[in-house]
Amino acid sequence: MGSARDRLEAIIAEFADLDGREKLELLVDFANGLPALSAEYQARKVAEDRRVHECQTPVFVWTEVDGGAARIVAEVAPEAPTVKGFMAILAEAVNGRPVDEAQSLPDDMLERMGLADVLGMMRSRGLRAIMARVKRGLAEKATVPA
Repeated sequence: MGSARDRLEAIIAEFADLDGREKLELLVDFANGLPALSAEYQARKVAEDRRVHECQTPVFVWTEVDGGAARIVAEVAPEAPTVKGFMAILAEAVNGRPVDEAQSLPDDMLERMGLADVLGMMRSRGLRAIMARVKRGLAEKATVPA
């Protein structure tokens, strides 16, 4: 299964030798793996402010911890498959891993995947905001006693 960082390194390696178009296609492939929001989270979406406002795309993120294991639940507007793909990558790396491990995602992930240049400044800024929200949410959950 590997650590969150090991999982992410494997995903980064998938992007390494691809050209820009192929990177975008792979992001779309990952987007298909992000599950739809459950009825419980649909109800919470109405009651809680979970939108990542720094991102132009409507993105809603919940960071959860159960038994010490991290989990990301998210909804991304369907018209933004690259953002949805990035969210799916974060979830794949983090879900089921210990919180401290999940918090250690590298800040230079977009650059290492070669996505910063492909996606442009505005979208990259939004993706960085999503990652910051995930890390902040996990940090908050880690400080709450079980």
